[in-house]
Amino acid sequence: MNFLTKQIFAKLTVTLFFGALIFTIAVPSGVYSADNDYRLGAGDTIAIKVFGENDLSLKTRLGATIAISYPLLGVIQVRDMTVGELEVFITAQLINGGYLIKPRVNVSIEEYRKFYVKGEVKIPGGYPYSPDLTLDKVISMVGGLTDRADQDQIFIQSENNRKKEQHPASSHVVIKPGDVVTVERRFF
Repeated sequence: MNFLTKQIFAKLTVTLFFGALIFTIAVPSGVYSADNDYRLGAGDTIAIKVFGENDLSLKTRLGATIAISYPLLGVIQVRDMTVGELEVFITAQLINGGYLIKPRVNVSIEEYRKFYVKGEVKIPGGYPYSPDLTLDKVISMVGGLTDRADQDQIFIQSENNRKKEQHPASSHVVIKPGDVVTVERRFF
């Protein structure tokens, strides 16, 4: 190889390497989001955007069936999917169905489902979830504990707990969507 051919080959190799690197980083659009491990469930509001395809974009609240009716693809069960998994699924279906060649799909959570607080708190009820929510923050959100609250008897029942068992909660435990926090009454 002469000098000019070596230079062209070196530039082409660098361009291909960085082009492949950029492509690799750009493909998994929602995989590195804060919602990476969050599983979709009833009560979540999600937005689906397909760039350049307004007819394929929608915003919907997930109901009891935890399914969406999506244009061209029909009903999609989204129970326990992450936003990244849903992005990959819709992208693959749009490509495999022959609808789009390179769709850029973005799924985001517009509003998380609620968590619930009951028992000896000043304002019991359902509250909107936000990431990194601890029991301490929840107690503040509900106006604090009543005078009859037993601070050593606070329990959490996780939405994912199939047996519906309650577990003792410490002040720094992270609350998840669908969780039920119960503050028991103290007896004198």
